[in-house]
Amino acid sequence: MRDLANMRSAQVRALIRNNELIKPTSGMAKGFTQANLAILKKDLAFEFLLFCQRNPKPCPVLDVTEPGCPIPRIVAPQADLRTDIPKYRIYRQGELAEEVSDIIDYWEDDMVAFLLGCSFTFEHPLMNNGISVRHIEEDCNVPMFKTNISCVKAGRFEGPMVVSMRPIPERDVVRAVQVTSRFPAVHGAPIHIGNPESIGIKDIYKPDFGDSVTIKPGEVPVFWACGATPQAVAMHVKPELMITHAPGHMFITDVRDEQLGVL
Repeated sequence: MRDLANMRSAQVRALIRNNELIKPTSGMAKGFTQANLAILKKDLAFEFLLFCQRNPKPCPVLDVTEPGCPIPRIVAPQADLRTDIPKYRIYRQGELAEEVSDIIDYWEDDMVAFLLGCSFTFEHPLMNNGISVRHIEEDCNVPMFKTNISCVKAGRFEGPMVVSMRPIPERDVVRAVQVTSRFPAVHGAPIHIGNPESIGIKDIYKPDFGDSVTIKPGEVPVFWACGATPQAVAMHVKPELMITHAPGHMFITDVRDEQLGVL
């Protein structure tokens, strides 16, 4: 059985590129930063970049490719964004059209790819502080929810913020906030702790993306801004074409977590 947690980022990407690994990437390549993907045509790229700048909690930018180039030269110069993510989503007019394992046939010369920070990055630091991560324990995808929190509008881009949820024991909530606050480039501290209904989540066991996880007695649901937000925005704005990662199926960069952490 492969020890995915202790592989290097390039090794995991090679498995993904060869379609030997099609599953959520949480827990893989320990110590390497993971990223969300959003791909748009060049004519929408500036507006989306402005949207990310105005909404840094859900959309912290790690890299932006040159138009037509699928190589993220800053965070993984040997990678290819057309093949190195386990599963992609193709949105047309805001509707999910299909899920695919590569986007070679969809890539066009005027496309711009955005890599946004992902909260999977701070999960190993949480575990190193004795805080368990339930979706890793249960070998499933992290639960993600649309909220009633509106993102700041930029050009044509607007819509609800998406959050990821991890159940945290009450005694560990403060430590979880401290640990994740060190990683502002990958969503940083939680945006909400406790009552899901106050941010528009009606049923904590029915996520909009990902899988439901167990919440044990004495645990509190803790919510972090999530890089699946562009997918909710795509559904709202309805661009002609937008390509994203499938929720939980991230791009693993060559950047070390410590490079993004602050003291």
